[in-house]
Amino acid sequence: MTEDWITTREAVELSGYHPYHLRRLTRAGTIRSRKFGHVWQISRQSLLDYIQDAEKSPDKRKGPKR
Repeated sequence: MTEDWITTREAVELSGYHPYHLRRLTRAGTIRSRKFGHVWQISRQSLLDYIQDAEKSPDKRKGPKR
């Protein structure tokens, strides 16, 4: 199975999260990321799973700021 990797900029557009928040999520291991050369990329599915869980959470601070 091939993983669908997206750039940080694409992840920002998809999620509505600030790049700093995405970096915190990747450092914490909450979403998967990987470095390709000098560019960090994020697993699209991992990010979508996180967004889905955040939308179900009673803590609305986890949701994107759209």
